[in-house]
Amino acid sequence: MDSARVPRRTFLRIAGVSAAGAVAAACSPDSGQSPVASTAPAPSTSAPPAGRLPTGPPNWDELRSKLTGGLLRPGGDGYDTAKRAFNPLFDSNNPVAVATVSTAQDVQACLQSAAGRVTIAARSGGHSYAGYSVPEAGLVVDVAALNKVEIQGEQAVIGAGAKLKDVYEALGKAGRALPAGSCPTVGIAGLTLGGGIGVLARKYGLTCDHLTSAHVVTADGRLLTASADSEPDLFWALRGGGGGNFGIVTEFTFDTDPAPNLTVFSLRFPPGSAADVLAAWQQWIAAMPPELWANLVLSGGSPVQCRVGGCYVGGVSGLNTLLNNLVTNSGARPAQRTTKSFDYLGAMNFFSGSSNRQSFVASSRIITTPVDAAKVVALAEGHPRMDLLIDGLGGAVAQPAKDATAFWHRDALASVQLYAPATAQTRTKVTQSVGEVVAGLAAAGAGGGYVNYIDPALPDWKNAYYGGNAQRLQDVAKKYDPHNVFRFGQGVVS
Repeated sequence: MDSARVPRRTFLRIAGVSAAGAVAAACSPDSGQSPVASTAPAPSTSAPPAGRLPTGPPNWDELRSKLTGGLLRPGGDGYDTAKRAFNPLFDSNNPVAVATVSTAQDVQACLQSAAGRVTIAARSGGHSYAGYSVPEAGLVVDVAALNKVEIQGEQAVIGAGAKLKDVYEALGKAGRALPAGSCPTVGIAGLTLGGGIGVLARKYGLTCDHLTSAHVVTADGRLLTASADSEPDLFWALRGGGGGNFGIVTEFTFDTDPAPNLTVFSLRFPPGSAADVLAAWQQWIAAMPPELWANLVLSGGSPVQCRVGGCYVGGVSGLNTLLNNLVTNSGARPAQRTTKSFDYLGAMNFFSGSSNRQSFVASSRIITTPVDAAKVVALAEGHPRMDLLIDGLGGAVAQPAKDATAFWHRDALASVQLYAPATAQTRTKVTQSVGEVVAGLAAAGAGGGYVNYIDPALPDWKNAYYGGNAQRLQDVAKKYDPHNVFRFGQGVVS
């Protein structure tokens, strides 16, 4: 097999990326509160203070004096670097301040000083597709320094600022596994809070499905523990509702699994076969055992290119039997077929791509029942450099009920991410093209959307992301953020 890593553009959609580390409203089922190792004081569960929020600008000097981290303001040394998100398209966003927090108490100080006065957004990996983690004239609470990864037996205690590359390194050394995304610089917070689709999802579920508890600083500055037994409504909301709402998570505790050995694979099909392969793939992935995860990538142009890749929890011989089934049913012989075995950490590194910043426009749709393959392939015609990344779901993802967590798309066959490189000069045109394909996918039968591929232009976004869970999320917002402190363009408001 070609040992070159899969390009990050191909696998970017696996990594949940939403509004940084800010708590949204959902993120994983699991019962039982786990012990959390922390130097923070015992979380407060007292009732929030009544009354209106303060007005007027924050006292930045006073806030700076309270932080063990730092506070950067426009014009100051390091500000231009500190304000940057992963996507250079948002380099023109100018927050009024960037707080580099290093403790939960720093986060509390930020909320107590700025709540109601300016927009507040947490940032973990900074991969928000809409740039919501770098609000114009707002306060960025950068949780990157909260990056500990501790493996405690069968559990992992992970700070909200930890990046996936560091999470996988620690898990791999301990012989443990957590299903998560593939982009190495994505933060664990945004990924988890939006659900967490990845290459092991069909076997082990979403990242949020392994969450057992979280430390959260709410809009009123309280530090709470959310679990099945403590703040259960908030815990429900933290498992799939997306980053940006309700509070700022400072620490997560996850259940982990023994690290499996994996076989990765890639099939590249000849030009002209995309519609036949997609039609067969939709039937095939639904019938596959959960040990197999696969995606299908349509690369736009004339003709549309098609490839299928993924991984299998098992050996090469068992995988080959399953791949032969796809090839037979599609009637298309791959121009290239490769397989290679890895341990868990090796496989996660294989799927990992470049850590370099990338400039792009993206959106998503959800496939619940098979769509018209010819119509979908036709949408990609004439869009060179645009990829449609179709990730198989089902298996363990489908086991919880749709309302068991805030992640709504439990019955989905696959997610579809649209990804197109763009520059500041081409952004408007590329955004229009992505929007046209998104609308075409909906017309072809792919509705809904994945909040970690958040798109400001997605029609009916609240229903697309949250479906029948939207009203309960609003109820949770009313309880924990009644003044809409964590407001942004697609935030869940009370």
